Amino acid sequence: MNPRLALLQPYPFERLKAELAGIQPPAGLRAISLGMGEPRHDAPPEVLAALRNNLGGLSNYPATAGGEPLRQAIAAWVHRRYGVALNAATQLLPVNGSREALFAIAQTVMDASQAGATVVCPNPFYQIYEGAALLAGAQVAFANSDPARNFAVDWTSIDDATWARTQLLYVCTPGNPSGAVMPLAEWERLFALSDRHGFVIAADECYSEIYLEDEPPLGSLQAAQALGRSDFKNLISFTSLSKRSSVPGLRSGFVAGDAALIKAFLLYRTYHGSAMGPAVQAASVAAWNDEAHVAANRALYQAKFQAVLPLLHDVLDVQAPDAGFYLWAGVPSHVEGGCDLAFAKALLAQCNVHVLPGSLLAREAQGVNPGRGRVRLALVAELADCVEAAQRIRNQLLSPA
Repeated sequence: MNPRLALLQPYPFERLKAELAGIQPPAGLRAISLGMGEPRHDAPPEVLAALRNNLGGLSNYPATAGGEPLRQAIAAWVHRRYGVALNAATQLLPVNGSREALFAIAQTVMDASQAGATVVCPNPFYQIYEGAALLAGAQVAFANSDPARNFAVDWTSIDDATWARTQLLYVCTPGNPSGAVMPLAEWERLFALSDRHGFVIAADECYSEIYLEDEPPLGSLQAAQALGRSDFKNLISFTSLSKRSSVPGLRSGFVAGDAALIKAFLLYRTYHGSAMGPAVQAASVAAWNDEAHVAANRALYQAKFQAVLPLLHDVLDVQAPDAGFYLWAGVPSHVEGGCDLAFAKALLAQCNVHVLPGSLLAREAQGVNPGRGRVRLALVAELADCVEAAQRIRNQLLSPA
């Protein structure tokens, strides 16, 4: 058995399930879940039609590099969205959702034979980053979020000695759970560190198309180009259809960036058996070629934020995120002692509302767990359910002790 498997911690939802075992919610209240970040809007009809109409492709082995129509559709979308022109043959690669690709990139680029080989992650973070690092034989260093900047990551918390050992940096922008978007100045700093120490930057951008303002979030490829780095040296971005098009079960996305990284990643994936099926490719082409359903999807999330935030502003420490579909809410100190886990238990027991305790999304680093005292609310349910959940939370917090 691989001894590194013992290093993996249970997934946050497994830990929470164990903590919530035995709690009996009020019988008269139906369950509303704001816990898991699983899109629940209807899948676009054109995507479903493309999937049905191309089932004949199941008779063929797909190529790991993907078909030309898919690669061209992705390249065209990147150009429309970011103004970046990619070589569809060498600078991008379809993947089976960003999750498996984020895991696999660590297995591709990490050299565990080097003393102190390190992966740097934001904190709180998507647990795949840590698992990928540990199974690649690396150490993990965490950069905590900064409450003073709406919980953007404080990259200055990583010291020079750690950067010198770093081989891979995971960046999530818009962030999970805070929704913070990295500005150009921070990209410039990270690119300079990458040039100095030679590490790869893996930019997780799966929430890039869910935003509240008219201006879409800055992307990593866009930032690189703006800084004169059109070769995207040591940069690889990860994008998914799951949130953009509400098709998490399709398992479709792409990676793009440094051609040398893409070449190595393709070699790894050829042996790993990570080819996308033809029917999924056809459905993905339909998704990447259409923006109307994306705008409609984004409008649904915007309506939820507009309805929910006024209900929670005066009872929780919560602000609108830059992007994404999460609220990163602080637990008042007088409620359950400010404990996020106790608050989540109380909401289930008293309101039948599921939320995710922030401490389960983070690790102790620099003497603190930066998720402690906060909960993540995923506004993925229907608008009426999100409003009802927020009203239940509000009523609970305003009720006499």
